[in-house]
Formats: sequence, C-alpha cells, structure tokens
Amino acid sequence: MNVDTMRNIDHYAGVPLTFLGTIIKKTLHFFLPPKKIKPKNVLFIELSEMGSAIIVDPAMRKLKANIEGELFFVIFSKNKVSLQLLETVKEKNIYTIDESSIFNLAKSALGFLSWCRKNEIDSVIDLELFSRFTALLTATCGAVNCVGFHAFHNEGLYRGDFLTRKVAYNPHQHIAKNFISLVDALLCEDNQVPYTKRVIPESEIVIAKALISDEEQSSVQAIIRDMFEGFDKVKNPVILVNSNASDLLPQRRWERENYGDVIKKILAYNAEAIVLLTGAPAEKEGAQLLQEYVHDKRCINFAGAVKFLQLPALYSVSKFMLTNDSGPAHFASITDMHTFVIFGPETPALYGSLGSTTPIYAGMACSPCVSASNHRKTPCSDNQCIQVITPDLVFNTLKFKLDALNA
Repeated sequence: MNVDTMRNIDHYAGVPLTFLGTIIKKTLHFFLPPKKIKPKNVLFIELSEMGSAIIVDPAMRKLKANIEGELFFVIFSKNKVSLQLLETVKEKNIYTIDESSIFNLAKSALGFLSWCRKNEIDSVIDLELFSRFTALLTATCGAVNCVGFHAFHNEGLYRGDFLTRKVAYNPHQHIAKNFISLVDALLCEDNQVPYTKRVIPESEIVIAKALISDEEQSSVQAIIRDMFEGFDKVKNPVILVNSNASDLLPQRRWERENYGDVIKKILAYNAEAIVLLTGAPAEKEGAQLLQEYVHDKRCINFAGAVKFLQLPALYSVSKFMLTNDSGPAHFASITDMHTFVIFGPETPALYGSLGSTTPIYAGMACSPCVSASNHRKTPCSDNQCIQVITPDLVFNTLKFKLDALNA
C-alpha cells in the first residue's frame, strides 16, 4: 500500500474505531478498574519509521536497565532490519506487521493480539505521534500500563483515550528526549499530569555504537575493490552520497543534479577520492542516472552492493556521507562517520541524527511545515526550503572534511 492509502485508512477507519474503543474501554474500567502493576515485559510500538528505531535506542536501553523482564517491539515487516543494527531487542521478541495489502495488514494485526498474550506483555509504549492504528494496537494488546503521547488541550489528531500514563509531546525538544519521557512515565511511581516533570540532559540521548570487526570491514572493502579497480584503502578515501528519499515526504528531496554538482566538486578537489552512491537495490536505477550525470569513473553506483546489515561496516571505512533527511543519517549515527544532512520541511532540532553530524538547513519562516498535528503531510508544492540550498553551499559546508584528508 502507498503512503496516502495508509493515511486514508488510518483516518476513515481509525477515527470511528478509536472512538468506539474508548467507550468500550471506559465502560469496562468503570466496572473493573485495572490493577497497578510494575512493568516487566514491555512492548514498544513504532511501525513506519526506520530511523526512529535508532533514535529510540537510548530510551530502550534506559528501560532495559530498570526492569527485570524483557523488551518487545512491533514494526512493519519492511522496517524490521533497522532493529537488528544494535540488537537491543532480541530477534525472537520482534513482531512484524505486513503492510503490503489491507488483507495482510488485518491478518498480521490479529496475530499480534495472540502474540502479546503469549509473551505476557504487561506494559506498552506507543512511540507514534499521530497513528490511530497504533493506538488500537495499544488498546488491544492486553497491557495494563499504556504509555504514549496525548494531546491534552492541543487540537491534535484524535486517537481515542486508551492511555494510563499520558505524556505531553514537546515539539520544542528532540524526539529522542520525547522518547525518554515515555520511559520515564512508565517508570515513575507518582501520578503526574502531564508526564514527565524533569529536565532530560543531553547525556541521556547518546547513541550506542555498533561493534564492527576487522573481517566485516575487509569484506566491504573487497566489494569496493571489485567495483573500482585498483582501490587502495589508504590512498583512496571513500565518500558516500545518499540522494534517495522515501515517498513518505517527497518535499525533502534535493535535485539529482545538485548532488551531481557537489560530487563533481568533491572529485575535482581530491584527485584520489572515490564517491559511492548508496541506496537500496530498488534505488539502483536512480543512482545510475546520477552516476551518468557525474560521468567520472570515481563515482560508482553502489546501490544494493551491500546488505543492510553491512551498512555499519561500510560507514566505518568511509570518511563522511552527504545525505538527505532520511534513514541513512540515523543508521550512520551508530558509527563514528560524520554525516552532512540536508533538511527542508523538517527541522534538525527535532529529528537530527544523534551521531557526528552537520545539518544543512535554510530555516525558512514556513519551516518546518510537517508535524505531528498534520500527519506529516504538507500542502507545499514548491519546496523552496530545499531549493535555496545550493551545491556551492553544500560543498563549502563539507569542505573542511576534505581539507582534513589532505592534512
């Protein structure tokens, strides 16, 4: 299913279902009030964003250190692999929902209900900001403790009223800190309205680093050598460019020719550098168009050349990456590689990488134009926030990394 179809289902089916579900829940709890229990087996729900599976990791590690049970996670099938980068949640504790069709979505959602009870889920943390579907999963998973973001007096998207611990989403601090707030709410022994009443320091959102062996690095370097004859890991610095953006928010795409012009400048500035155009196998065709535009043997179509779980090894042998605001910026944060991330309709203040990074952001009066309150769907058809970012600006921003290679 495409993104708009899923949004429509979530709206037209989700609103009446969450309204009806709230009435049923309130009625049941009036006659049978739920008992307070200490969290043990905790489920995280985050379906659609691969990057969020990385950003939430500090919160999951904090919770893991403060409970005696286990962590569980439910995510869309296509995004499951993002949880395997850091392995904070055990493989057997991950449930995937098949979003390929309405039938498969419904079937896997029903299977989710029995899976939760089999694993004795007692607490659930809904990481989504606007999804009615995840609100329904929260309501029906059987957990006693239900934590998530609540609108309170804000006129946000209606998601029913299923939460036992309601957290105020703060649009003025990084989403990683908002995720920490959800964990704090679950662990808090006092009743707070709203949760969570404390300052969250930067030290709590430090991302864990992946453990990468010499063998894994050598394996990736062998692939690079196969695609660029004469590759020398000492002589040829590897620079990555990810020009792809998902269909979730097409307004954040920077023009292919802009990436091409920056690559030409990089290759002209450093005669030994090679640029790898990264991406999923499905993005190989787009990478090929970019390679043809650059027209230099040191610019290589690398889309699909490595498996997803080899990305940390690729990042660890590369000098830096230029990318749009998408998953790779967050995947790279679990390594020491520096990233340059182009932002447009979203802001790095809320969704910036937790790793070594430099955001490139115009900061227009209309930016950011997507948020939790508009389902991340903007009416903008003229993304000047991206268009005003020029190849010269980007090159001059990343030039200090090129200079460091020559130092």
